[in-house]
Amino acid sequence: MKSTEPSSCAPSLSDFLCFAVYSANLAFGKAYKPILEELGLTYTQYITIIALWEEDDQTVGRLGEKLFLESNTLTPILKKLEAMGYVQRQRDPADERQVRVSLTREGRRLREKGGKMDLVAATGLKAAEFVKVQKAIVTLRENLIRSVNETA
Repeated sequence: MKSTEPSSCAPSLSDFLCFAVYSANLAFGKAYKPILEELGLTYTQYITIIALWEEDDQTVGRLGEKLFLESNTLTPILKKLEAMGYVQRQRDPADERQVRVSLTREGRRLREKGGKMDLVAATGLKAAEFVKVQKAIVTLRENLIRSVNETA
């Protein structure tokens, strides 16, 4: 007769690092939600704006690389931001195959409102711990990308 109880050697969901990262991402989404609602943006729209604050007037391809988004995911985000008046898209005069994205005046003004979106305190981490965790997660991401690229 087979036991219906889980095997004692099978890991529980809370043992999976991927689940810890996934569920932390969901928690970040909930923490950001009231602030993003005030700005009228989704999280992906917000990080797109941040990437443009960092470097304005860049190609869709370059922006997608920074955000880890494929063009077919990024394009609807950019269209929505353009309809909202925050970005403009135009063909690169030097290479018509490329579409460049830049902030409008309204997109730059969002920085004033969005600048107060600092959730460091909400993490409960001290400044040094925050930096250490952020760097560890970036290292984890880079290692995973490298591993996937090596097996591809």
